Amino acid sequence: MNEMTKAESMRLSGGVHQSITHDSACKHVRGEAVYVDDMAEPEGLLHCWVVLSEKAHARILSLDLEAARKAPGVAAILTAADIPGENDVGPAFRGEPLLAEDVVEYAGQAIAIVLAASLAKARAAAELVVAEYETLPAILSIEDAMEKKSFLMDPMIMKEGDAGAALAEAPHVSEGEFRAGGQDHFYLETHIAYAEPMEDDEMRIVSSTQHPTEVQHIVSRLLGVPYAAITVEVRRMGGGFGGKESQASQIAGMAAIAARLTGRPVKVRLTRDVDMLMTGKRHDTYARYKVGYDDGGRILAIDVDLGLKAGYVLDLSAAVLTRALCHIDNAYYLPNVHVRGYCCKTHTVSNTAFRGFGGPQGMIVIEAIVAHVADELGLSIDDVRAVNYYADGRDLTPYGQKVEGNNMPRVLDELVEGAKFAERKAEIARFNDKSPVIKRGIALLPVKFGISFNLVSLNQAGALVNVYTDGSVSLNHGGTEMGQGLYLKVAQVVAESFQVDIENIRISSTRTDKVPNTSATAASSGSDLNSMAALAACDTIKGRMAEVMANEFGGDPAEVSFVHGQVKLGNHAMSFKDLAQKCWAERVSLSSTGFYKTPEISFDQASCKGNPFYYFTYGACIAEAAIDTLTGESRILRADILQDVGSSLNPAIDIGQIEGGFVQGLGWLTMEELWWDGEGQLRTHAPSTYKIPTSRDVPDLHIRLLSNAPNQRPTIFRSKAIGEPPFMLAIACWHALREAVKAARKDEDGPTLLDAPATIENVLKAIHA
Repeated sequence: MNEMTKAESMRLSGGVHQSITHDSACKHVRGEAVYVDDMAEPEGLLHCWVVLSEKAHARILSLDLEAARKAPGVAAILTAADIPGENDVGPAFRGEPLLAEDVVEYAGQAIAIVLAASLAKARAAAELVVAEYETLPAILSIEDAMEKKSFLMDPMIMKEGDAGAALAEAPHVSEGEFRAGGQDHFYLETHIAYAEPMEDDEMRIVSSTQHPTEVQHIVSRLLGVPYAAITVEVRRMGGGFGGKESQASQIAGMAAIAARLTGRPVKVRLTRDVDMLMTGKRHDTYARYKVGYDDGGRILAIDVDLGLKAGYVLDLSAAVLTRALCHIDNAYYLPNVHVRGYCCKTHTVSNTAFRGFGGPQGMIVIEAIVAHVADELGLSIDDVRAVNYYADGRDLTPYGQKVEGNNMPRVLDELVEGAKFAERKAEIARFNDKSPVIKRGIALLPVKFGISFNLVSLNQAGALVNVYTDGSVSLNHGGTEMGQGLYLKVAQVVAESFQVDIENIRISSTRTDKVPNTSATAASSGSDLNSMAALAACDTIKGRMAEVMANEFGGDPAEVSFVHGQVKLGNHAMSFKDLAQKCWAERVSLSSTGFYKTPEISFDQASCKGNPFYYFTYGACIAEAAIDTLTGESRILRADILQDVGSSLNPAIDIGQIEGGFVQGLGWLTMEELWWDGEGQLRTHAPSTYKIPTSRDVPDLHIRLLSNAPNQRPTIFRSKAIGEPPFMLAIACWHALREAVKAARKDEDGPTLLDAPATIENVLKAIHA
């Protein structure tokens, strides 16, 4: 069934390769989709307000709760001393307290939980909590952390060839620095969890999380009970983008502890300000580099110090850094590489997963290097790219994996021709010659992105499929739905496998008591993993049904076929529904679990070598931008995108993901600026001060999927992942802005240096550097 043609699948209503509507789309538009905060509130529900530290680094001298405890409607105030189990919510590395005990290490760290009959009463009472501090020295920037060697772990080193010798022998060597800021996830639904105490120390939790199993594990740690005592459920999230992968555990943990200690149901819902102050973000990036190259722009060696702003604890920073290092090549063959990666400890919120998971940070550094080389040689960046692309014989990555199934040449050729890149480039050059104030730029960007979790053990998934005697099907798996269409895609796979219309598939919420020990819905692997697990469950059930069919009519079960609502054997046929009823009558189980693990992947963290990715996706973007050289204001005017998605499971969903990912990347690179003051206080923690793209910022988009390009790997119906790769296509916008700045600096010497995001200040700084 995995090899069924598109023509065959189109006979189904809602099989794979069809553009069908997101299963919750109408509910979203009508406001009928139920999120955690929409659930009916039971009698006795307590609401929570989190008391946050006002200091970036300080010793807690005293915490006066008396006035707050006496406030109207207050049921309890909890501190670290009230946690029944371990005060630790570290997802991969221990040492991350849920509530600070003696020392706070960032402004916004939780120190107490106020529980009251309403959110307003909890908030009013929290204002009465008085904390006394002894201020301690704080490290607030990556540069300061690198200078003081303030690191959360040993440097991660990736080496290939002999970068030192190659740099010494290179005809040209350039040095530079590059900075890219962080980014807030700004999901529409802020962090929220509901906890309900059950019998025998059991707890039911409804959480807005990308990783129900991790929430289960961390809540069990906080409460000191077995994993099996905790059931975590997720129906949908109002966005996640990585921000609800590890960070959701602390929210659910607060709700669970409060529910345990009060014996009442508890809801923890963060306001936008508290969410932005308290939870982690995309890692800021700082790079110092040396690059050696020849007269034609071919890169012979790079030597890079790459620092990520991890914050006060590791969270997922080690894995983020790993992926950053594994994408420092982007689409280019680098024969000699020496990169040292640092997780920099700063007294700011612990940064976390974010769409691309380090890939954007590594990728934009090599793009800055390639641009630097082009400027030094007086060549176009496209000429420099052309001599550095991966090709036959030049196809080994710095981490030792061979680049196979390379669709990049085809993607580039089709995009450049279809978007009339050369003609538009010439037209923009003519415009800039005549325009003294407004300057325009156009740029191409290739993206090669690896698909799989860096940690091999995470590349697994489970599913539970139940067929009922009326022919309807219940589907459950370990993936979570955050608006990306995962539930629908997996349902399409099940419909395809059973050859029934999509209306027969009932999608159920993700629950840890149905499918245990799951991985996060992250790394763009949700469809790859969960669809394969669901398909395995379907195959088991179909095998049992085929045996019943063969016993009924005589024949070989291997010759039984499922074709659009019918099950056939020779000249005999039964409806899927009737055969399901027959199986029940014959006492044959129509329920099965399914499991899948990604094959042929490996990675050694110590040496940074292996085959961490099952396959690569390829995409390219041409972006056009304009800047006002007097004010520094800018606008992205147009973007043309061609993305390789293999044989798309649902083209409409995939195009939507490309649109959303690209615009989110545009925000990171042009306007979204996180700013901390000298005291370590985040001052951009609301829409009034932190700007995300609006509909007016979206450029004229022209998006196409690469046609007739099935995945060479045996993935689910030969599709490819789509969640993260489009985000990095927005680096084309940064290049286009840089080209516009370069036009404004026409008579200036030296490379054009533009840090990200390309805010008004950074654009003006680059023009006048």
